[in-house]
Amino acid sequence: MLSTKEQINILVHLSMADNHLAEEESKMIHKVGERNGLNKKEIDQIIDNPKPIPNLADLSPDKKFDYLYSVIFLMKVDGKIFQSEIKFCEKVASAMGYKPSVVADLSGHIYSDDTIEVDRQALLDVANQHLA
Repeated sequence: MLSTKEQINILVHLSMADNHLAEEESKMIHKVGERNGLNKKEIDQIIDNPKPIPNLADLSPDKKFDYLYSVIFLMKVDGKIFQSEIKFCEKVASAMGYKPSVVADLSGHIYSDDTIEVDRQALLDVANQHLA
């Protein structure tokens, strides 16, 4: 099972896929980290020194979906979507046993505003249609 620090590390890799950490992306990474018990100093250390991405295939189905949701949300949070970010999300999805097409399908249902309510079960059903 991946720790919160490992999840934040994955988000850092995604945010840096375009070689720039946007302010909105940094805020989202901090929000996710703080929600999961990390302090600002711990999060900043991960941002400043990201580690290689670990094996994602061993996650539980719920955790895989949570991480997939997080990386797609973060990709959209700055209002700009780069091809490198899409490719990174597809790589993460593939590493967790999804077909790369899951990123496009879920992206249409995941909003860059985290105050917009989404139906988690409906999104999980969409994601499960893309299991490899």
